[in-house]
Amino acid sequence: MRDPFGSSNKDKGWNKLLDIDSWIDSSLYNMFSGASESWESITIFFRRFRVTGFPRFLVEIFDEGITLGLIGSIVMLALALPAFEETQRDWRNQDDYSVLFLDRYGKEIGRRGIRKNDAEELDSLPDHFIKAVLATEDRRFFDHWGIDFPGLFRAMTENIKANSVVQGGSTITQQLAKNLFLTNERTLERKIKEAFLSTWLEFNISKKEILKLYIDRAYMGGGNFGVAAASQYYFEKNIKDVNLAEAAMLAGLYKAPGKYAPHINLPAARARANEVLTNMVQAGFMTEGQVIGARRDPAQIVERLDVEGPNYFMDWAYDEVRRIAVKFPMRNLVVKSTVDMDLQRAAEDSVESHLRQFGSSYRVRDAAMVVLDHTGAVRAMVGGRDYAQSQFNRASSSRRQPGSSFKPYVYSSAIEHFGYDENTKVTDGPVCVVRFGRNWCPRNYSGGHRGRITLTIGLVKSINTIPVKLYLGRDNLKQLGGDRLVDTVRKMGITSDLVVNPPMVLGANGLSVLEMARGYGTFMTGGNKVNSHGILQISDPLGTVLYDARKELPKPERALKVSTVTVMNRILAQVPEWGTGRRAALDGIRAGGKTGTTQAYRDAWFVGFTGNYVAAVWFGNDNYQSTNRLTGGRLPAMTWKKFMTYAHQNIELRPIPYIDNPLPGKSEEATTAVSSASDELQRPPSRPKLLTDNAEEALRRIEEKLRRAKPLKLAPELAGTTVGSQVTQ
Repeated sequence: MRDPFGSSNKDKGWNKLLDIDSWIDSSLYNMFSGASESWESITIFFRRFRVTGFPRFLVEIFDEGITLGLIGSIVMLALALPAFEETQRDWRNQDDYSVLFLDRYGKEIGRRGIRKNDAEELDSLPDHFIKAVLATEDRRFFDHWGIDFPGLFRAMTENIKANSVVQGGSTITQQLAKNLFLTNERTLERKIKEAFLSTWLEFNISKKEILKLYIDRAYMGGGNFGVAAASQYYFEKNIKDVNLAEAAMLAGLYKAPGKYAPHINLPAARARANEVLTNMVQAGFMTEGQVIGARRDPAQIVERLDVEGPNYFMDWAYDEVRRIAVKFPMRNLVVKSTVDMDLQRAAEDSVESHLRQFGSSYRVRDAAMVVLDHTGAVRAMVGGRDYAQSQFNRASSSRRQPGSSFKPYVYSSAIEHFGYDENTKVTDGPVCVVRFGRNWCPRNYSGGHRGRITLTIGLVKSINTIPVKLYLGRDNLKQLGGDRLVDTVRKMGITSDLVVNPPMVLGANGLSVLEMARGYGTFMTGGNKVNSHGILQISDPLGTVLYDARKELPKPERALKVSTVTVMNRILAQVPEWGTGRRAALDGIRAGGKTGTTQAYRDAWFVGFTGNYVAAVWFGNDNYQSTNRLTGGRLPAMTWKKFMTYAHQNIELRPIPYIDNPLPGKSEEATTAVSSASDELQRPPSRPKLLTDNAEEALRRIEEKLRRAKPLKLAPELAGTTVGSQVTQ
């Protein structure tokens, strides 16, 4: 008989589960109870520190400040991370070449890179020069860690008192960080990167090395970088031999080399040197009695009759030299470049004259221009208005939205892939596409619509809805899409990163002026991609040719079909005649091109071509501030016309490929007299024909014989001497 009070194995299992459940419940209760008691104890403890009234207001501000400071630090660090990538390259030796630049005719135009006397140790430089630099640029240089907060506060105070910028707060380390890694763009992002990189420099190299790099790399006017080159250029002295007056003049150049360069404005340079001497006395580096002699006997400079070279072009070409020359054993090079100094000066004059005449009324402060010939050689490059003020090259380094000047790429791609022609009908009407949950509906500049029109009218009148419909495939059009469009622009020479979306057809991606000239060069050449280049030959100082562009450059590749270029050239040739680019029309010379204006009038473009040259012109502001309704059909087109009119004088005119009546003539009676200031500005100086036809032919024969002749090699004992303007090793 079974015991009724006995427990089965099954009951024992349930009992164990109940025990476990009870243990879990009790443990959780004890844990939460203990946590509650601990929290209550902590709360009671911190009640002792509770503040009320005005102190509580201060505590709240302090707490919010810490929170915002942490958020700001994270944001700044995120902005600065891309800058640190620059520190991974060999930034110490980026200028270890010594390059003598010649123009396309063999005339010396300037130098880039180091010179042998740049290798002087800091301790060997004159003590009064070092003191002059520190007293003027950064008196607390040996006391801060890259950023001088007391100095920054003092500069802000003085600037507020003077209601203008009279003092700068940047340290020598910050200026070196900008020179080594960054550009001169005046943006908050650049200043944040500059601050982080300054700290990085302080922790990675010594103070003496920072000062030496700054002295050797800073621009000193006259196309000279580094104080050693400047000393030779202005005084024909080794930097070790400069006296106090000369040292003060050199130290004064760091602030504004264009304004205080003695070969440009000697009185201003001497006045600036006098300020440097005062700074030395105020900093306690010298007494008034020690500087009185330098005040009474200011520095005398060597007379320089030559003008400053094409600095923006040489900066860009120097990068090209460094890329090519990595395979060469020597570092002292002579480079024959592609620049034509007549065209370079004409381009600079055209840009500056229009900025000077109309810049204030249109609220535009800068511009850039690139000129290529039919071989892709860069004949002129204007990277900004004033190289001494800013060495940032807006022609090659800046990426700005091209606006409607991008539309020819869209039309070319659609014609290339679908066989459209200039008479293909499209509908100019409303078009919308959903982007980021909202309707994006581009409008025409005029605000209205034209209905059924041809592709010619759509491009000549710069209708915005047409390229959007080509991209999307609306109104029975075939869909172009982003992949086909990107493929076309890459073949035409555009290399910048592109965001693929519908707004790209209206020029929403940033492109450089050089890229735009290269892309439009495809129309000039009849469909072949243009290989833009600035170097013709690289030689060693003894004349041995190390690089020849005629042999090294790749052969032209076909980017567009003949049928595509035929249609596009016929359309683009009408833009200056009755379209948006009428101010670019040339007398007696057929030209094609396209205007471009971006949102809020931040950028204005004209890119155009003849059979001889293609030129891209950009106007805008470095800080992306809007202009006063400046469009591409105004100053850019006027600048382009003035330059092209000069460039085509006394040369053999090449027709634009595949268009009818390529060289139309205009009688003088048909030319409308102009009287406005803008039209007067358009009238270019005459480009005189300096030589007779017989003389030109004789020079061509001589050039051909010299080209075929074997290089002249000097005797070994002459190596290391100076031959003409070329320095030998």
